[in-house]
Amino acid sequence: MSSEPQNFEILLVPEHVVEGSRQDAVRSAVVAPTGGNGASGYPRYSGEGMVADIDPATRTVEALLVDGAELDYGLKPIVYGPS
Repeated sequence: MSSEPQNFEILLVPEHVVEGSRQDAVRSAVVAPTGGNGASGYPRYSGEGMVADIDPATRTVEALLVDGAELDYGLKPIVYGPS
């Protein structure tokens, strides 16, 4: 059995927010593993319009597309999980 989480929740919060919470999020999505790795080499997760390469050990987003586009300036992703 893998120790990697099955799902993560990604919150998009304004960059000026130091420790974002669900109340600060302008958008959120629960993403599930796709079974493959992204261009970054990390596992790829997808769901609710977001596709992300996430390092499951550190919960760091290495790459992120939102509705097929790069993340808008002024926003940062925060990862919660497993959800």
